[in-house]
Amino acid sequence: MRQLIERFDRHLGVERNLSEHTRCAYRRDLEAFRVFAEKHLEARGEELVRGIDHLLLRRYLAELHGRNKKSTIGRKLASLRTFLRYLVREGVLQANPAEMTSSPRQERYLPQTLSVDEAFVLLDGAQQVDLRTLRDRAILETLYSCGLRVGELTGLDVGSVDLEQSLVRVLGKGGKERIVPVGRQALGALRLYLEARGTPGRGEPMFLNVRGGRLTARSIQRNLKTQLLRAGIAKPATPHALRHSFATHLLDGGADLRAIQELLGHASLSTTQKYTQVSVDRLMAVYDQSHPRSRKK
Repeated sequence: MRQLIERFDRHLGVERNLSEHTRCAYRRDLEAFRVFAEKHLEARGEELVRGIDHLLLRRYLAELHGRNKKSTIGRKLASLRTFLRYLVREGVLQANPAEMTSSPRQERYLPQTLSVDEAFVLLDGAQQVDLRTLRDRAILETLYSCGLRVGELTGLDVGSVDLEQSLVRVLGKGGKERIVPVGRQALGALRLYLEARGTPGRGEPMFLNVRGGRLTARSIQRNLKTQLLRAGIAKPATPHALRHSFATHLLDGGADLRAIQELLGHASLSTTQKYTQVSVDRLMAVYDQSHPRSRKK
């Protein structure tokens, strides 16, 4: 089965052009299922794959319950479903047993966001002018100004940002490119950081670690935790919370949902609706303006 997983991984990279991060998630999910299947079927290779049926999948999902969120279980099942569909296409299987297995109903949740005041306190917190502080300020300003995924941010090169046109070229999921405007405060923070670095070349990474290499998403998340504590913000916010905040604050300010969809790089509008939330203040304003028993005479 390992060889089939490797073939599937090459298919994801070459034919579907998925990112290494996404492919890694598929490999991790499929490897966990392989271990489970080998334990229960006592088989290997294609013989193991041909032994996979609807009952084995239900048994696997039952084992996942209680130790994983429903969203995690749904993702693992989606990975299996895609892998088995590929094997049907390749002639290894005649039918996809995962098509008969329904995904668990997902929990509905509101994404973690910062209020406008909290965002301002966080962004205005660092006043030092050393290189690391300038970098971290530029990172936060860019995340909040552009609504980037943290992986998109770490993938930026110096040439990705046009400081004159106030635009950033982003390589999103599936290798899709989009152009996003950059706000005035973020542009100022980026200029200060790049000047402190001595105006690096266009092909160099935008954000560097202390060793001069490209900064990782984990480092950004760790630095954000420190800055939240320093700013006195008790929320367990992640870099993705700044993306949520970006979308939510635009929506509260009256931005069109379709425009937010384009800025976030979502293929589906329904995804944008999940990532944004309408504030209570805006709901009350709409209610006051629209309900006949609420309008002032």
